[in-house]
Amino acid sequence: MRRPLYGWLAAEGMSLVGTRVSMVALPFFVLTTTGSPEKTGLVAVAEMLPLVVLKVLGGPVIDRVGARRVALTCDWASLLVVGSVPLLHEAGMLSFPAFLALVAVAGALRGPGDAAKASLAPTLATTAGVPMERVTGLSSTVERTASMLGAALAGGLVAVLGAANALAVDAVSFGVSALLLAWALPAGTRAEDDPDAPTDDAPYFEQLREGWRFLRSDPVLVGITVMVALTNLLDLAWSAVMVPVWGVERAGGAAAVGLLFATFSGASAVGSLLAAAYGERLPRYATYLACFLVTGLPRFLVMAWDTPLVGVLAVAVVAGFAAGFLNPILGAVIYERIPPALVGRVSSLSTAACFALMPLGGLVGGFLVGGVGLGAAMALTGVAYFVVTMLPAVDPRWRDFDRRPEPAVTAGASAQ
Repeated sequence: MRRPLYGWLAAEGMSLVGTRVSMVALPFFVLTTTGSPEKTGLVAVAEMLPLVVLKVLGGPVIDRVGARRVALTCDWASLLVVGSVPLLHEAGMLSFPAFLALVAVAGALRGPGDAAKASLAPTLATTAGVPMERVTGLSSTVERTASMLGAALAGGLVAVLGAANALAVDAVSFGVSALLLAWALPAGTRAEDDPDAPTDDAPYFEQLREGWRFLRSDPVLVGITVMVALTNLLDLAWSAVMVPVWGVERAGGAAAVGLLFATFSGASAVGSLLAAAYGERLPRYATYLACFLVTGLPRFLVMAWDTPLVGVLAVAVVAGFAAGFLNPILGAVIYERIPPALVGRVSSLSTAACFALMPLGGLVGGFLVGGVGLGAAMALTGVAYFVVTMLPAVDPRWRDFDRRPEPAVTAGASAQ
């Protein structure tokens, strides 16, 4: 029963490569067709806002009709929506308002689509007969590898084919993802030990409230959600503003920035792969603290001190490797604490909350660099990162990380 797991991972990888291509192609498309940085920023908002909102609102739908159906529907619809952008552009029929609308619809589809795919993890762990850390570790490995390859592919596609045609590749990736999911997860697939999962017929908004009540009632889930939301903000300030400024002012340009990100992502993929293989044997709480100590403050300080590029890359290797262990651990804890019938709505709410502060990251990074300079901005952000990630060291509730459920508790809900 490994086919569902491997097919899901392949579909995730294909979808993520396409997403990374669109992250580069969309802003280049806007800049080359309008020449307006303001419109480029507006497009980013048009995509992210519906993505977060529909990720929240789609949770009850995932639990009611099945993660497989939602994921397939969103992938096929995304193929049509994203694919229409280069077609309409080539025909001279794509106005900027129409483009904004298509981007918003694409974001609205990606929110529940991504959430549905992610919520399949507990079912796949059960059907494959592997620990949850194995599934989340492999998923994290695929994510980080696809991010690295997708960014490199995007640069080549935009340079050779143009931004519009690069978006066509993104559209095709959704179709391939849907085909892989349909092949790997036949209709009617269910967790082996829960063939008669009950149907929740409560009204939609009651289901949504139930998911929210469960999330806020679990101190560990609340703590993870708040911590990840804050670190996402700080990470975005680092990657979107501080690292590019460091590249221009101290490292010689964009090549150094690309090398830094590629080094960090590659080391993270290796760490995630090892977490997939050995994560179930590690103490989660101690591993969490140790990995955040390594991946957090040091990478900020080494750049704040104007370290030569080789030193920055050396720290990036170690920090990236440690970072690779974090998502598998956090993902396993999250999925194991959520009842199968609530996986869709609770995981969607938690993920949406984790995304909520990311649009502010660029603003925070810009104001810090502009106000106190790059070195001080790096140091202040690193200290904030340290405080946010080390609070669990003084909060005894986080020691519940190490509580692993009995095998029956991790049974997945319907994947149909």
